[in-house]
Order: sequence, then structure tokens, then C-alpha cells
Amino acid sequence: MENEFITKNHVMEDLDFEYREEEAIKFISNCLPANIKKLVKEEDIEYVLDFIFDFYNEKGYLNEENAESDEKVEIIENEMFNYIMEQIEKDGKSKKFPENVVAAIMEGEYEYSLSIGMFE
Repeated sequence: MENEFITKNHVMEDLDFEYREEEAIKFISNCLPANIKKLVKEEDIEYVLDFIFDFYNEKGYLNEENAESDEKVEIIENEMFNYIMEQIEKDGKSKKFPENVVAAIMEGEYEYSLSIGMFE
């Protein structure tokens, strides 16, 4: 599914990073546009983050082989977005997590990941 919210892909630069979930949630919350921030609680961000990392794990992006490799991993944003939306639909929470909210959380997560050196 193509969508209007996800417009780029990312390259995972380095798997030698320290991802702090609590810090990421606060960072993401601060990145959200005001109209979305008022709708989203920290546990909502954590819910979407869980799917982001489920996606990374299913694709093998965070496995030991990739950690030891110098090869860069390209994250296909639309693929990840579709995966997350499918999981949300399975949970019956698509009204609480419309596409624009998920896209905003994903963008905040990307910005956090950039700040810790996860992406180039």
C-alpha cells in the first residue's frame, strides 16, 4: 500500500548503538506535531515502537550477523509502515492509530535513531 505519509527510505549505518526506549519515547513525543501530540500518550508511542522493532527483528536487521557486518541495511519505509498498520488492524486499534499518527511516530523514531547514530 502506497501512502502519502511515508516518502523516504533509510540506511541503517551502524548496529553498535544504544537504544534507550524511555529516552526514545520522550524524544518522539517532543517531535510530534501539536495536532497529533495532543492525541498521543507515551504508551501509544511505545505500542508503535514495539511494532517497529518487531519489523526490524522479522527482517533480521538487528541480528548478530548484521551487527558484525560492514554492510549497510536499507529500511524500506513503506514496507515497515504497511507492516505496522497491518499489526494495528489485527489488534483492532486502527481508529486509535490512523495513518498520520503512525507516520508521525515513525518520523520521530527515525529522528531519534539518527541522534544515536543508528542511521546515516
